[in-house]
Amino acid sequence: MSGLHAAPRPIASALNLPPTHVDTIEQSHERCAALGLSRIERPDHSPLGRLELSLVRERNRRLHNHAAPVMEMLHEQIVDSQSMVVLTDATGTVIHSTGDDDFLARASKVALRPGANWAEQNKGTNAIGTALIAEVPTLVHADEHYMHANHFLTCSAAPILDPRGNMLGVLDVTGDQRSYHQHTMALVKMSARMIENHWLTDDYRHVMRLHFHGRVEFIGTLMEGILAISPDGKIVGANRGALEQLALSGAALRMHTLTTLLGTTVGALVDAFRSPVATPVPVHMNNGRQFHVHARFNWPVWSSISDAAADGGVQMRSSGAMVEAAVAAVGVSAARSNVDAPRTERRAGLAQLLTGDAQVAAVIEKIRRVLNRDIPILILGETGTGKELLARAIHCDSERAKQPFVAVNCASIPETLIEAELFGYEEGAFTGARRKGAVGKIVQANGGTLFLDEIGDMPVVLQAHLLRVLQERQVTPLGAAKSVAVDVSIICATHRNLREMIEHKQFREDLFYRLNGLAVRLPALRERSDLMALVRRILDREAPSRHLLLAPDVAERFARYAWPGNVRQLFNVLRTAVVMAGNDTLIAREHLSDDFLADSGSPAPQAPLPSSPPAPAQLFVAPPAALPAAAAASTRPLEELEIEAIQRAVELAGGNISKASKRLGVSRNTIYRKLRWNTR
Repeated sequence: MSGLHAAPRPIASALNLPPTHVDTIEQSHERCAALGLSRIERPDHSPLGRLELSLVRERNRRLHNHAAPVMEMLHEQIVDSQSMVVLTDATGTVIHSTGDDDFLARASKVALRPGANWAEQNKGTNAIGTALIAEVPTLVHADEHYMHANHFLTCSAAPILDPRGNMLGVLDVTGDQRSYHQHTMALVKMSARMIENHWLTDDYRHVMRLHFHGRVEFIGTLMEGILAISPDGKIVGANRGALEQLALSGAALRMHTLTTLLGTTVGALVDAFRSPVATPVPVHMNNGRQFHVHARFNWPVWSSISDAAADGGVQMRSSGAMVEAAVAAVGVSAARSNVDAPRTERRAGLAQLLTGDAQVAAVIEKIRRVLNRDIPILILGETGTGKELLARAIHCDSERAKQPFVAVNCASIPETLIEAELFGYEEGAFTGARRKGAVGKIVQANGGTLFLDEIGDMPVVLQAHLLRVLQERQVTPLGAAKSVAVDVSIICATHRNLREMIEHKQFREDLFYRLNGLAVRLPALRERSDLMALVRRILDREAPSRHLLLAPDVAERFARYAWPGNVRQLFNVLRTAVVMAGNDTLIAREHLSDDFLADSGSPAPQAPLPSSPPAPAQLFVAPPAALPAAAAASTRPLEELEIEAIQRAVELAGGNISKASKRLGVSRNTIYRKLRWNTR
């Protein structure tokens, strides 16, 4: 073999890349040498003819349509960096590219343009061709390219896989090797994952999609895993994040069912997530590893789903209530943005939030005064206090109740995507754009309510765009020349101090005053006087037929705990306790998770007393009897148990009737009346 085809030399790189990278490049060079490729001879740069390219693009139209908006946004992050964004099919043929004009001219000289094929056998070691073989994100920098003609390039490529693990194509950023930046690969991988996630959503619109992560705050981000679950519990698809977190191959994953993988059933998830405000729940693999999951589905909500029979079947009975239909989003929906289509069933309004706390009642009274007055509402409060629940209740009581409610979490959308997520793009905005374009969240909310959660996390640059939309009542989709008129009611929420952010130039003052028509603050759970009424409501919802009671020591622990996670934490603690209690009617200490028991050891500051007695609630603190709850109920009158529970609560409160009424979730008059009656 001639010197031109000799075995590859070790690649010397000044980028301090890991040994695995060096191995990948060396193995690629060995393959190129074995193919007899020349390093210095001018390669064949003849691209496909117009007809052949049209056929390739037609075969890959769906990939093209999903990737094009992502490529536009990716290019915005690297503009003026002597770079371009390239999309190829599974054979390495370039089907779409966008980039800086001057660099595109240079790239065309090495056939880095639509119709050219960049498989290894044609162009030697390069990020696209090597990524197709290795099926992993690949960087090829400067003289790591096998052919000398390509040494001026630095290329970062990531394969795009479908939900079954099949190769769809490659997304690549190529630039002048002097413009190399270590973060480019991260942007490429993130963008490829966006395309994959949207492809999965398109493939499985009519089955359950399970979004999960080991850390609950990562659900709704690009880091989450997504599983597609058929109605019979089979796993029919997964994104790359799911495979990485579960440490399973696609083939191994498809051998599992929902029950064998995560120890739960479709029926349990339907029950848990039929509410639009349901929060993630914990599940466990057989090896004990815990994940938090959130289920999304748009088939009919089933009122009862029995466990699978021995043949693996599932019995289903439709209740006729439909979960909201999925709304077409920008091709890169990474946000936890829920869209409620108009519904006819009765929904909970502001009255449903009244459980006896004077502070919450004052907030609701203020909101009722401005309802339907076109006054934007800003909801302040700690994380987990129920800001989105309040926003939905406002929408339900408004004249817009039959129109969409669109929720966008500004903190969970990558900064590169939030503009497209809010504004969408129009037909013809770029090559391969989806027919009729993609509707942004603001337009989706037209006629209804737009809820911008965690508005304090919105990038400052985008704040100016949002202000313009609010002032002009018009939206200009990405790449479009014409604006779209919109009519939306705005509700925002944040746990941040926006005034401090304004002082530090992190939030626009003009936007703050545009959004701050009425600012209300939801109190933290530790500041509320209706804790036990909330407990009663949650227990009745989670186990409506079991009439669960709290053991006295559990009720006392709840009453003195600080609840840093607020109502969301209370909900999760009780949901877990309901499951752990099994068939018991008494929630005892052993039914609480170990981390909550450890955290709840220190007392919380006492909540201020309400100015008026809380609304009466059914007593549900169990008597401190030695008999099991079932036996006690069968041998002692209910009234006697009730009086004993009251006496115990008063004793624990040191004779303070106000504290006892707060712990029991009943009015002080009720306690006085029952104790007076009992002493006659």
